[in-house]
Amino acid sequence: MFEDIQVLRLLGIVIDIALVAFVIYKLIMVVRGTRAVQLVKGITVILAVWFLSSFLGLQTLQWIMNQAVTYGLLAIIIIFQPELRRALEQLGRGKFFAKSSTAEEEEVKNTINHIVKAANYMGKRRIGALISVERETGMNDYVETGISIEAKLTSELLINIFIPNTPLHDGAVIIKGNEIMAAGCYLPLSENPFISKELGTRHRAALGVSEVTDSLTLAVSEETGGISLTKNGELHRNLDEDALRDLLIKEMLTEETNSTSSRWQWGGKKNG
Repeated sequence: MFEDIQVLRLLGIVIDIALVAFVIYKLIMVVRGTRAVQLVKGITVILAVWFLSSFLGLQTLQWIMNQAVTYGLLAIIIIFQPELRRALEQLGRGKFFAKSSTAEEEEVKNTINHIVKAANYMGKRRIGALISVERETGMNDYVETGISIEAKLTSELLINIFIPNTPLHDGAVIIKGNEIMAAGCYLPLSENPFISKELGTRHRAALGVSEVTDSLTLAVSEETGGISLTKNGELHRNLDEDALRDLLIKEMLTEETNSTSSRWQWGGKKNG
């Protein structure tokens, strides 16, 4: 009898730990792709400093950290209000515990196909375009500078947005997941003095946003129809349909599904 009770108690502990780990994992998935990721890193640093100050007996620093932790719960609720609301909405829709890895992969593939199709169409017809795909770093600051759309991504909608002399053709389109969040957005221009003089405002904006976020930004030249892609301050020009698709798959799909793979070394022309 005593052994049975011990086994049940051990089983309860294992289930408890597994449930907590699963909930934490789902919460991480909720905040992934938003600026909350950076805030979580900041909170981790604060907790680490709190632990070290307690371990080393640094009384003044420990007192400061105690105050930060004491009022930290209220601060977290305020700071993470959008993410908490998002988690509660998913819980209410029954999606919080849903298995979504396969669905996410299909979503990324569809996003890539729509972007490539639209870019190829606009490049052949020399329709200028600027498209930025949000990744880990949130882009809400730039979304707010444009016109909110929040529509499902399709190549037809992307093309229609950038048709010349339409209200939204100026500025950038920002994509998050499989949605076009906004159009006509203002992106920061790169101040790199070594940028080729032949590059216009679109390319400078594509480089500028890639210097301050981890987004992938695509620019279609209105003069030549050339397609370029930027990431981490690097510009890759004159991409054909296959090259563009390969780059997007490598960055948006392969690295996401294989976190242990080494960082991809970008090829092609570089202009700096």
